Amino acid sequence: MHSLIVVSHPNRASLTHAIGTEVAEAIRAAHSGNSAEIADLSAEGFDPRFSLSDVETINRIAKPPASILAEQARIDRADTLVLVYPVYWWSMPALLKGWIDRVFSAGWAYDESPDGKLEKKLQRLGVHLIAIGAADAGTYAKHGYSGAMKTQIDHGIFDYCGARILSSHLLTVPDATEAPTALRAARQIGERIGNPALCDAA
Repeated sequence: MHSLIVVSHPNRASLTHAIGTEVAEAIRAAHSGNSAEIADLSAEGFDPRFSLSDVETINRIAKPPASILAEQARIDRADTLVLVYPVYWWSMPALLKGWIDRVFSAGWAYDESPDGKLEKKLQRLGVHLIAIGAADAGTYAKHGYSGAMKTQIDHGIFDYCGARILSSHLLTVPDATEAPTALRAARQIGERIGNPALCDAA
């Protein structure tokens, strides 16, 4: 099994990157045939800006640029897609959202027939979401933020394309003392991703 782990954080010393690394190592350790690739969007310099060329791609005036085709090919090579990101304003960072906006384009992630029927084109893809929040779990529950994030991201993005959400995690780290707990949770998540039987039983 090959997993593509997409990490969105500008600081390579961040807990977000540490969690992404922990997940990758656990996936590889779960089975000798497993592989995991980490895509560091910030280090790779991905441009998240939705430009005129992206509009032209949606309207079928132009083909996606080579950089977007390369990202789509990288996802196509993966059995599972894992997104690891900090929560910014109760959602994902703009860099990751821009990656989705540009890469999950019409014609590749979804399509629409002449009669307006939606075709979901990513039904083979399994997705794991790992969000890292600085507020405590009670804050997310009190204000309904967790449910809002699932509606927006799990359903609004991935279900629209037909991708299967295999797991969705919110690791709350209100202070630095909680970091070891989050890393242990990341290791367990990676073990489950690396062993689909465990993931299916969860």
